Amino acid sequence: MLYFGFQNEAEMMKTFVANPKKIKRKWYLIDAKDKVLGRIATGVARILRGKHKAIFTPHVDCGDYVVIINAKDIRVTGKKMEDKLYKRYSGYPSGLKETPLEEMLKKKPTEALRHAIKGMIPKGRLGRETFKKLKIYAGDTHRHQAQSPKVLEVK
Repeated sequence: MLYFGFQNEAEMMKTFVANPKKIKRKWYLIDAKDKVLGRIATGVARILRGKHKAIFTPHVDCGDYVVIINAKDIRVTGKKMEDKLYKRYSGYPSGLKETPLEEMLKKKPTEALRHAIKGMIPKGRLGRETFKKLKIYAGDTHRHQAQSPKVLEVK
């Protein structure tokens, strides 16, 4: 009995494991204007990781490139604009610095989105390689027209 175009039973029993040489990467463009921060972050993390592909393999970077524009125009729900704090610690006594989201969006508009996405991808070597495929821009222009990214709508 042959199933789904397999030549023999041994071929049918093999498990597919993605190989970095065989992965075809695409470029996606996401407009973040008036989109919720967390919704964009989860969708982008999924694409960067490659979980939207049938060939997903957890220990191989099989994700695609993502370009995000209009990061300065993201929105959040509830009172997060005033209440959400980004903390960093210098290591010295009284070295804790806290920055509210509203101030973060004024000073570094791409950093809030970058921070949210980075928290959703794996830590370690694989996560660092995956994160390099993310390009975020505060305005509506980007430098990746040559790659002709496909416009993707994140709900």
